[in-house]
Amino acid sequence: MHYSELKAAWAELTAPGAQFEVVKAEVRGQQLNTYKNAPPNVRALWLSTAPFADRTYLVYGDDRITYGEAHRIVASVASWMFAQGVRPGDRVGVAMRNYPEWMLIYWACVSTGIACVGMNAWWVPEELDYALKDSRPKVVFADQERLDRMAHCQEALGGAKVVGVRATGAAGVIPWSEVIAHGGELPAVEPDPDDDACIFYTSGTTGFPKGAQLTHRGCIANLFNMLFAGQVQSLATQRGTGVFIDPEAPVPVPVALLPTPLFHVTANNCGAYLITAAGGAIVLMYRWDPGEALKLIEREKVSALTGVPVMSRELIAHPNFDKHDLSTLVSLGGGGSQLQPDLVHKIDKSVATARPQTGYGMTETCGIITSISGDFFVDKPDSAGPAMPTFEVKCVDDDGNTVPVGEIGELWVKGSPVIKGYINRPDATADSITDGWLHTGDVARLDADGFIFIVDRKKDMVLRGGENIYCAEVETCIYRLPEVAECCVFGVPDERLGEEVGCAIVLRPGTSLDAAAVRAHCAAVMAKHKSPRYIWFLSEAIPRNASGKFLKRELRDTLKVADAV
Repeated sequence: MHYSELKAAWAELTAPGAQFEVVKAEVRGQQLNTYKNAPPNVRALWLSTAPFADRTYLVYGDDRITYGEAHRIVASVASWMFAQGVRPGDRVGVAMRNYPEWMLIYWACVSTGIACVGMNAWWVPEELDYALKDSRPKVVFADQERLDRMAHCQEALGGAKVVGVRATGAAGVIPWSEVIAHGGELPAVEPDPDDDACIFYTSGTTGFPKGAQLTHRGCIANLFNMLFAGQVQSLATQRGTGVFIDPEAPVPVPVALLPTPLFHVTANNCGAYLITAAGGAIVLMYRWDPGEALKLIEREKVSALTGVPVMSRELIAHPNFDKHDLSTLVSLGGGGSQLQPDLVHKIDKSVATARPQTGYGMTETCGIITSISGDFFVDKPDSAGPAMPTFEVKCVDDDGNTVPVGEIGELWVKGSPVIKGYINRPDATADSITDGWLHTGDVARLDADGFIFIVDRKKDMVLRGGENIYCAEVETCIYRLPEVAECCVFGVPDERLGEEVGCAIVLRPGTSLDAAAVRAHCAAVMAKHKSPRYIWFLSEAIPRNASGKFLKRELRDTLKVADAV
């Protein structure tokens, strides 16, 4: 691949006077990398989309909202909130499915200095109760399902006004129609770059989640990272192949299908921000369904699907995959978890017009840390790509010492997209951020080209008889078996060795596979101690959290060793 061209393109795009010039800025007492030409806050981003007034912005079922209509609604929502006494620095909760109203409320908040609190739509009343007490919003916008659950959270609401969106109505609940009928102009507020733009809760699998404080500076830096990633890899590829894009050629208006929850950075900060900045259309779904997604891609001429890896896998494997016109797709992939190497190649071969792409990141970095796509991804399918210009990166040992290039350690990152901290959790903030360095909790290595390879989650590593076994490595191996639809590897307690390797497998319909074949396959490519001792074949999909990641602890706790094969 053209790695020398990538370095040259990188240097050109970030040089003094260039569009993505990188400078040091003092941020909360730290000198951090940031983009010189980035707008100061998210309000500036939203206002920049006003010229797209006649374009379609949000698509949901039969609903189609233009940018012009969106700006009128956003102004009305913001004006209504100010009339209720909500002010910059206050918080407003959003608890609903991926309805168009979610994005409109979000822009109304961040454009006026109000922190938007994204509440997980999968939360049960106990979790909602916790988040309401933790974030103390002045207003909560909720759909009918969340309203029903919040009926048990009256004390936690603490007098907050509740607005029902796509709801039948109830005593004390303000109808959405009243809010958008309020009218008015967008209040003239200029948020500080380090003000909270939103509070997104980390998708923990045990205990209560932490509310991460994503700043305006961080959200805008992530948008520029996304824009930079596309341009630098495109420029490097053009230089390497000698085939250049005509700079005068019209650029198609992007259309993105965003099936993951808007209360996470994958859909919101990465998908929605990028498409909104380009004046493109966002297609939303009531829930993920690969068959319905195929219909939407064809009907809406979708150019990019940004989801979690399992969504791309299910799309390609769907029996109707070849029955739909997917020729508008140019990008397929997303984030939330690592794309397995086999899936990278399947994407590249399955859709003639689409290239695989992914971004590795966290809620705590407002979005991506790395990005990789196209030929670079196909060439290094097990890599997450290079870190974006706003980040310094290093891999450290258990004592916090930097390890040499090529060696494995916990990945730490530092830069302007790193969150301010966790609300009401100074202890958790101190544990996660050291002198500006965010501890990602991911075990990784860097190669000579600066590409990052995520080996596994540090806490998901199986320690068997003193040997570290990385779950992602075993999963990657098992996914090479064509019969496997899903697999999840985790540690199983063992009296003699401490832990043994366990694996839950879901097979593709109409296929068969036994444990002996799985172990033989693993033994052929990995050391024997990495092969699963315990294997469960499941008849239902592996449970996931709201961001699409497997619930390893929940799975391990429900499976019995006696039932393994």
